[in-house]
Amino acid sequence: MALLDIITLPDAKLRLVSEPVERIDDELLRFMDDMLETMYEAPGIGLAAIQVGVPRRVVTIDVSGREEGSKPAPLFLINPEILTSSDERSVYEEGCLSIPDYYAEVERPASVRIRYLDRDGKLQEIEADDILATCVQHEIDHLDGKLFIDYLSRLKRDMVIKKFVKAAKSGVRPEFKSHTPDEM
Repeated sequence: MALLDIITLPDAKLRLVSEPVERIDDELLRFMDDMLETMYEAPGIGLAAIQVGVPRRVVTIDVSGREEGSKPAPLFLINPEILTSSDERSVYEEGCLSIPDYYAEVERPASVRIRYLDRDGKLQEIEADDILATCVQHEIDHLDGKLFIDYLSRLKRDMVIKKFVKAAKSGVRPEFKSHTPDEM
């Protein structure tokens, strides 16, 4: 397995809409393993293929590490889609491996039902709630060219983008309030 480079704001690739996966082969399985290793190393709880510069509808997620002593429980989602969303809402403080060190509260549906292909190419449907629901929605947004900062006010979003553009030009990482919730 190999660590992949995670692209960050203001990279325009983050706004690409990812293409569906046509077939699951050894190359895709290796790529997903590399994505998972990259996600764990970052560390994060979710990673979309576009975050490593590959515009394909592939996501790795593992929210199990939130509890001490828990064993890894990775999910591999190929061509995921949200079938239904609850009317009930929840708010989580989100972070993103492609927007390092920036966190903000985002309101999303509290639960979602998703359909996806697993590593074996089998069609799966699951009901996700709590942090898994938030993470799934966050990662599927990536596949559609959307970032969690798009849920913020225009003023806040523009401020974040401006800081990352300036940082990219100067080569210095932008600074924000320091706290470290899970990064997706």
